Amino acid sequence: MRCSYYCVGDIYNIDEMAKFLREIGREPKFYDNVIHIRKENDSGASGDAFFFPYGCAIFWGLEEEEEHQILSELRPYVVYPLLFPTHDQSTFHYGDMTIIEEEEDEIVLESDDILIKLSLSHGLSQSVKLEWFEASVSRTIEKTRHLPEELARKGKIYMSRKKLSKKIGALFSERNSINLHSDILDTPEFFWRRPRYEPYYLMASEYMDIATRLDILNRRLGVIHELYDILSSELNHRHSSRLEVTIILLILIEVVVVLRNEFLKFF
Repeated sequence: MRCSYYCVGDIYNIDEMAKFLREIGREPKFYDNVIHIRKENDSGASGDAFFFPYGCAIFWGLEEEEEHQILSELRPYVVYPLLFPTHDQSTFHYGDMTIIEEEEDEIVLESDDILIKLSLSHGLSQSVKLEWFEASVSRTIEKTRHLPEELARKGKIYMSRKKLSKKIGALFSERNSINLHSDILDTPEFFWRRPRYEPYYLMASEYMDIATRLDILNRRLGVIHELYDILSSELNHRHSSRLEVTIILLILIEVVVVLRNEFLKFF
């Protein structure tokens, strides 16, 4: 069976989404700030969907068409939706104990326990959100990699002050956006009161290499931070140079005026 995970936007408007789901008879259930719904298909089998406030959705046992239908219905409740949602998937089946077979990329569940699925979903949703962060940072670095090269080659960046300021603003926004969401990748509060389910979350987190990927992401954010510092220094240098030129011109004007006045004394 399919287990699919999506990152569709910056955040979900969870409260409004829950109202809509009740109106259409889906009977959403809250687990802290995560919404769960169960959907039965035409064959009588049922699947589960979990919606996380940071714009991620996890589906268990649904067909791809059903997943897209639900995502489409709930799109109005996505804040800052992604043009191309991030998506990943595994398969799962039921067995004697809950494990993740990494070689087969398959999850084995010991039962249909919703809290086990939710615990695993926390790790899977963090992974797909992290994937979006990784793609976003990669695009930013790719777009700006020519700037330090140009500075090293020519000694200055040939870009207007306005464009340079925009670049600095974009880098600052990118870095801030990810730093503000960094708590998403911490151990969820859900497990503070349900510690016996935490091993399932840690299993999913290890399966998706979240710790290693987060370390790499932080290093790449460090590159953005350094580039931000370089561009800020360049902008400050330009501002200082402009002030120096202005001061020199004012001094020259003052000298000319004084010389003119001294010259006029002889006539």
